[in-house]
Amino acid sequence: MQFIDRVKIYIESGAGGNGCLSFRRARNVPRGGPDGGNGGRGGSVIAECVEGLNTLIDYRYKQHFKSKRGHNGEGSNKTGADSEDIILFVPIGTQIINSDDNSLIADLTNAGEKVILAEGGRGGIGNASFKSSTNRAPRRTEPGESGISANLVLQLKLLADVGLVGLPNAGKSTLLSVSSRARPKISDYPFTTLSPQLGVVEIDDKEFVIADLPGLIQGAHKGTGLGGQFLGHVERCNVILHLIDCTAENVAESYQTIRDELSAYGHGVNKKIELVCLAKVDALDHLNLQKKSDELASITGQRPILISSATGKGVKTLLRNVSDLLLKEDEGVTDTVNMTYDPLVRPA
Repeated sequence: MQFIDRVKIYIESGAGGNGCLSFRRARNVPRGGPDGGNGGRGGSVIAECVEGLNTLIDYRYKQHFKSKRGHNGEGSNKTGADSEDIILFVPIGTQIINSDDNSLIADLTNAGEKVILAEGGRGGIGNASFKSSTNRAPRRTEPGESGISANLVLQLKLLADVGLVGLPNAGKSTLLSVSSRARPKISDYPFTTLSPQLGVVEIDDKEFVIADLPGLIQGAHKGTGLGGQFLGHVERCNVILHLIDCTAENVAESYQTIRDELSAYGHGVNKKIELVCLAKVDALDHLNLQKKSDELASITGQRPILISSATGKGVKTLLRNVSDLLLKEDEGVTDTVNMTYDPLVRPA
């Protein structure tokens, strides 16, 4: 299924039915009086957050949603039928934005949440409602209320505990495949991942969701490359897992490139808890690995965790540290400054 995380739609609620002008006519009731019923309410447009969806592709091919108007009132004091509402089912993590002024209407983060995007018009009033002791034969009615229209943007930001970031070909997809049941596309060329991938990780009877986000490059926040399309998904992650390819010529520069993009994007992304990881360590000898680990530690303030997804080295250590971080964050006692990881001496 194609991953779509941003779509534009047009919605319009139904107008209310008109009130009826009617008088009772019967042989045995010479003075029947007014009996015009009220009109029915028009259909509303409602967004509902549901489980089981992870893309907005349903709105890629249908962008217009218009509810039907309410039925008109009828004689014999018959109220017109209300029109059915239109319900738009959206994935968890969907934001609904008014495209005219870019204001946020709703941020749906829990299954079952609903929001009325456009309320149906109120039904009109029939002449029976205007009968009084001084006006026994009113000829007054009111039409139904008009519907509401709006141009909206649906924007999906995936909900994940951990977001994998790094330059293209840093090993993010491989790590996701060996730590969960997710099966992302893996190749030896950059930009293999064209859309975010989610996986559920199980470690020591604990579970957390990890998202493999497409590789960022310099200038991603300005729209360069693919990563800029998915920077918004990082906003939802509690922890950022930053992977750096240890075979890169300058690991410090690789790290700083991603940090600069996160800072330039803003929205608090650069302030999230970060765990630094050197990947593909099976490709270097111990001395070179120690040198690059020291380079990263000097600019990150923490000892990077060394892993090899190909051999499994350090992967369990990494996942346990991530699990501990999430637990500490839930308890509100996370302190990234004082964290000191030393995977060179810690068993995998």
